[in-house]
Amino acid sequence: MAIQGALPVAFDVVFPAGAFALGVEAITDFETKRPQMDKDTGLPLWAVDVIDADPEARGKAKSVKVKVAANVCPTLPDEVPGLPFRPIEFEAMAVMPYVDDNGRRPRVAYSLRARGVKAPGAAGGRRAPAKEAA
Repeated sequence: MAIQGALPVAFDVVFPAGAFALGVEAITDFETKRPQMDKDTGLPLWAVDVIDADPEARGKAKSVKVKVAANVCPTLPDEVPGLPFRPIEFEAMAVMPYVDDNGRRPRVAYSLRARGVKAPGAAGGRRAPAKEAA
């Protein structure tokens, strides 16, 4: 049986040293300038800019975007005094491998997705309101 779609993965597997959120923005379709919609849920997609807290992460692996499908913009956790960025965890993460052929030679790359965002260690977390009811 072939695997179809994104593969579920635990937050700690993707970000074993933790992660920090820089911000969140709507993902828009380049041609139509309308919000890009998630193919599985039909909800608008949001991109959370993330810095990997792993000191060994380098290059493209240090800063990534995680896509979140939600009716409204996901709310990031509160700032933590003394830290330059907001610590964050993602709920129900999934990874989708794809071939990136934009460089000198093709390589396998990964698209990260999540159902919600929360503060590290938070039980229920703070998700976009549309997802809390689901």
